[in-house]
Amino acid sequence: MKEQQVIKNNKKINILTIIGAAIMILMTITKVVPSSIIAGYSVFVGIAFFFITEIVSKAKGSESGLRFNTILKDIKKRDVIVWALLPIVSGILTLAAGNLIFRGEYEAHLLGRADDILSFDKIALMIVEVIIAAFGEEIAYRGFFLGKGMKIFPFWICAVVSSLTFAAGHIAVGNIGVVIYDVACVFIDSLLFSVIYYKTGNCVISTFSHILANTISIIAVLVFF
Repeated sequence: MKEQQVIKNNKKINILTIIGAAIMILMTITKVVPSSIIAGYSVFVGIAFFFITEIVSKAKGSESGLRFNTILKDIKKRDVIVWALLPIVSGILTLAAGNLIFRGEYEAHLLGRADDILSFDKIALMIVEVIIAAFGEEIAYRGFFLGKGMKIFPFWICAVVSSLTFAAGHIAVGNIGVVIYDVACVFIDSLLFSVIYYKTGNCVISTFSHILANTISIIAVLVFF
């Protein structure tokens, strides 16, 4: 009886996962019109479905994809620190290459794309916004889309599809070459965050990496480019 209940519960979770991921993909597709704001709300959909599936599955302790009590243990897992630092290296290389190829246009595009959360006259507010944005994206795309999706499909399929969706959500108005370069770089970073989640099963760790990468990239743009 208990086993049947578990099977029934898993089916519910799988259906919810497919529905949630499909909605996120459909909302993100609206970015074919770069000025569309609908795609941005896909993060909230992912967050909502993450907590819904967690409640339905009655995830506890190590089963949850969002854990604060195992941060130290998770970050000590094999190669996690290396993978967590890779997005920082990727961000610096991306900026350097972008500057050489597009001569300042790439940096201007980045600042324009993130203009809604970058309040340079209010540093404390900007820091909070960067943290909240990264945390929300990691819960939605790594904790839900990738984490729950891996219970249905292989990791690499979930990593590629979730990363393509995540990257597409960053499309913005601009020079087509700059936009393609930007989206490709976001896709690569998303794959790195996906590996971090795969190794830890904890989107808190991928969030730390995401926040560090974003923060150092912003500082680099302001100081060096």
